[in-house]
Amino acid sequence: MSLDIAPTSEILQALGQRVRAQRLAQGVPQRELAQMAGLSLGALRKLESSGRSSLETLVRAVQALGLVNELEDLFVLKRQSIAQMEQAEAVGRRQRAPRRKST
Repeated sequence: MSLDIAPTSEILQALGQRVRAQRLAQGVPQRELAQMAGLSLGALRKLESSGRSSLETLVRAVQALGLVNELEDLFVLKRQSIAQMEQAEAVGRRQRAPRRKST
């Protein structure tokens, strides 16, 4: 499934399904994963069925499954040219968003 044009609800559901697939591949029952992650069984079920959960719930489940390294490349700036590298470096130095000019 390509997520680049999917609505938010489908992206959430796909993420929940991926968590479920990983859990099943590791042979971990839902109740056990919920306990390992410090989550309620209901929170884990909701994550797996609809993807609707807090970011903390997702991260806890991923940690308990031993998949934290899968998050490493999430939102990492990909630089393709010197100009993009310079722009990313400049953005990294910026502390605040630029001020809007008053009209």
